[in-house]
Amino acid sequence: MPFSDYKTALVTGASTGIGAAIVTRLCQEGIEVHAVARNAERLQALAERTGCIPHAIDVGDLPAITALTEQFAFDIVVNNAGVSTKGSILDATAADIDTQVEVNLQAVLHIVRLTMPGMVARDCGHIVNISSIAAIYNFGGNSIYHATKAGIHALSRQLRVDALGKRVRVTEICPGRVATDIFGHVNGNIEAARKEFIDGFELPQPEDIANAIAFAIAAPLAVNISNMEILPTLQVPGGLTTIKRED
Repeated sequence: MPFSDYKTALVTGASTGIGAAIVTRLCQEGIEVHAVARNAERLQALAERTGCIPHAIDVGDLPAITALTEQFAFDIVVNNAGVSTKGSILDATAADIDTQVEVNLQAVLHIVRLTMPGMVARDCGHIVNISSIAAIYNFGGNSIYHATKAGIHALSRQLRVDALGKRVRVTEICPGRVATDIFGHVNGNIEAARKEFIDGFELPQPEDIANAIAFAIAAPLAVNISNMEILPTLQVPGGLTTIKRED
């Protein structure tokens, strides 16, 4: 469906990184983009650069999200907001679980619940869920993040079943490592994380993810790009580790 058939978009986690790049890309297509994030100052700067409409809202604030979705009929919804904490379930806290479930999974379920029925009624819409290769592959640590993103993976497939017979498309984006500050937010030191995870690596940029989303949205109406794994050329998600114990 050409971009011209869509009018309004909702993008969460919009103030930095991939979210800001998505907002910028959609604004370039003439879409009225409503950008949601907690940081009002960064949102305002994004609005001045792109012309988006900023909403300083926490995605976990259900009354505020509900009010926003009641005020506007969104043709495109990009669920991008996400958080992660370092470590496995063996050393996780109750807060680690509650926060990630609330932001990564519960908020997405509510936003889809609030926006998708309107798309179905209008026979028009596109939902984009930013998942992760962590939804599909297992690697050390971040157990809760894996679990929540696996939920998004399952949800994305189920939404197509729920919208069967309607021109509502669903795309799941599963990035590998991307040059953003998410690693710094996980360990609390952005500068150290950039040195460890970003500097010296050949990585996709946030704009690359935004362009992939634009490709999926701009595809012909008969085409649903259901899933994309986007990884660095020099990254592989799998591996076989076997431990030999010597008693």
